[in-house]
Amino acid sequence: MIAGVARDLRAEAERANERRVLVLAGDRERGVDAAYDAVESLGVDDGDVTMVSTREGFRFEETRPRNADELLGRTREAVVLDCHERFVPNALGRAVGAVDGGGLLVLLTPPLDDWPGIRDRFDDSLAVPPFGIDDVTGRFRERLVATLRTHPGVAVVALGGDPTGDVLKRDGLTGNAGDERDETADAGGARRAPPGAAFPAAAYGACLTADQSRALRAFESLADPGAAVVVESDRGRGKSSAAGLAAGALATAGRDVLVTAPAFRNAAEVFARARELIGTEADGDGGDNEADEREIRTRAGGRVRFLPPAAAADVAGEADAAVVDEAAALPVRLLEGFLDAPAVAFCTTVHGYEGAGRGFAVRFRERLLDSRFAVRDVRLDEPIRYARDDPVEAWASRALLLDARPAVDAAVDDAAVGDATYRALDPDDLCADETLLGEAFGLLVAAHYRTEPNDLARLLDAPNLVARALVADGRVVAVALLAREGGLDAATRRGMYEGERVRGNMVPDVLTSQLRDEEAAAPRGLRTVRIATHHALRDAGFGTRLLDEVHAEFAGGLDYFSVGYGATPRLLRFWRRAGYRTVHLSTSRNDASGEYSAVMLRPETAAGRDLLDRHAVAFRDRERDGLSDAHRDVDPDVVRGALRACPAPAPVDLTETEWRSVVGASVGPGMYDTAPGAFRDLALAALIDGEPALDDREERLLVRKVLQGRPWEGVADELDYVSTSACMRALGDAYVPIVERYGTEFALAERERFSNE
Repeated sequence: MIAGVARDLRAEAERANERRVLVLAGDRERGVDAAYDAVESLGVDDGDVTMVSTREGFRFEETRPRNADELLGRTREAVVLDCHERFVPNALGRAVGAVDGGGLLVLLTPPLDDWPGIRDRFDDSLAVPPFGIDDVTGRFRERLVATLRTHPGVAVVALGGDPTGDVLKRDGLTGNAGDERDETADAGGARRAPPGAAFPAAAYGACLTADQSRALRAFESLADPGAAVVVESDRGRGKSSAAGLAAGALATAGRDVLVTAPAFRNAAEVFARARELIGTEADGDGGDNEADEREIRTRAGGRVRFLPPAAAADVAGEADAAVVDEAAALPVRLLEGFLDAPAVAFCTTVHGYEGAGRGFAVRFRERLLDSRFAVRDVRLDEPIRYARDDPVEAWASRALLLDARPAVDAAVDDAAVGDATYRALDPDDLCADETLLGEAFGLLVAAHYRTEPNDLARLLDAPNLVARALVADGRVVAVALLAREGGLDAATRRGMYEGERVRGNMVPDVLTSQLRDEEAAAPRGLRTVRIATHHALRDAGFGTRLLDEVHAEFAGGLDYFSVGYGATPRLLRFWRRAGYRTVHLSTSRNDASGEYSAVMLRPETAAGRDLLDRHAVAFRDRERDGLSDAHRDVDPDVVRGALRACPAPAPVDLTETEWRSVVGASVGPGMYDTAPGAFRDLALAALIDGEPALDDREERLLVRKVLQGRPWEGVADELDYVSTSACMRALGDAYVPIVERYGTEFALAERERFSNE
């Protein structure tokens, strides 16, 4: 029976250019055997099939659930996802996205009635101490099972002990006979090049939709320096194909096109289409246009070449144009390197799994718009690998909330912060109200660069997480995801201190394992994991109001509030005003955000205040030396914000000799180089205290030269001083009020010597 069901699903899927899902629910071993039967019935090559499982030994391409991002940007005839033992929501999103039109996604699951109550290895990751596996719920799977039982295009087979006991619960057929007309083609069967097009007619003829043709026209601008193109689409809209045609066209004109993606396999479609176009544009004698799999050369001297992201970012300035595919999956820090290219294109998926990496949309886009580039935006909506109304795309979007969006602007434009209602987002309430769930999760997705399908499961099932929101006129306008941390027993704290990996408890883990405080995980805290305000209501006080409500609700049951985030000057100001104080700045940049992560605490009890006090002192002392070492490249405004939020005043205990040097440099003939340590102590004190009142450039000068120890020439250039000597004089001038504020009687007397001369 399994083979027949699979053949029927594939036949209908091929006719309609859609996809189908086959659920094989029951015993794992039977499911694997049934999956083989299903795949064999499809008549596809084993090389076009991927098996995603914790097990090994299959004849198909294999990948582990935790490594399923290897499917990004790839196209498969069939994907089998083994949901036994370790069901990872992210892997489901990746698997769905890889299936081509006419293809089949096969899910191996426990019996559907039992599945929500079964705990597996993914659930282990949700059982954050002090919670256990029995505290994890099955709401995510319960909701998923409901979609499998009701959504069009999903067939369900309940497996028996042997094939004779299999029961077909749903056949998954939609009755769609398909339509073989190609409405995107002109009367001649090919798309014509637009008037004045610079790329070859063959490139436009290879476009399958009007959206692709528009994208290709935008890519023509890459022939000129200073052009940037941003192509956004959902999965399966042909952005990679369009990028490949553009790369091929540029190469045939003699240009060097550098392509990158998370992995070469993610850029396979770019190279396939570039190679096809270069073949059609080659001279008649045929010749060798391919240097190897990762480089295509043309007779005009051009080439299309692939390099991994880090290597590509380092040499982007040497190419004529760079193409970054699946940009949303790359760290912002790497994306910034491509701004050195003469011309650059960023192709990014805005929904689907790739779109879950929000670094491009949330963090990087503002930097691109502020750069020297003239930016052109193109969006592709028409599916190219499957039909527009593909039921599997609709199912995955609903099941994983891949298309979750905040409420439309018009619904919240008139919201006033004082009229909004504070409410709990109980997981049962979220599951019962799809609109509430979609708007709340949509805010988290839109506002944060790393929200992904796994986070939906955490929201619904993780025992340590709670969510709160502000609602105006029935619409979610702000949301906060909060994690309970700390309160760990002595044995767990000891293990954490000695290097054991303890899930969750991010702030206690940093303070314990990195900063070597074995007692840091004893106080109980509540960490803000995510906080988001509707973009139409930014800077209207909703985030502050939501935090105030959270503080009021939870203050009586814990020792401190905390937060960890990619530090920017704006966010540091926001959290400082909310009463949070800096205790740590990471020594390396976050891979996804490209920023240094700040950890801040807001104490509520004596235990919380003690925790803050000792770590604020430690942070202050680390930064005195660390700013000229691990933090030497931190943005000076981030340093200013982090130090201003440190509650531990810096001691100023200079010798008379050191005071002579400082005073001499500020009002006399002295030099900074004679006592750099003294200047550093004073700069640290002034930036932490916020006194005396210096202007922004003077504070940046203290950071760049005195604390980070950068060369005079570079500091003068960065801070726009007319010369190095002017920069030196400005530093001396900045220390005049500092001496006034912190100077001893000796220092003030020394100053008077020069005042009287």
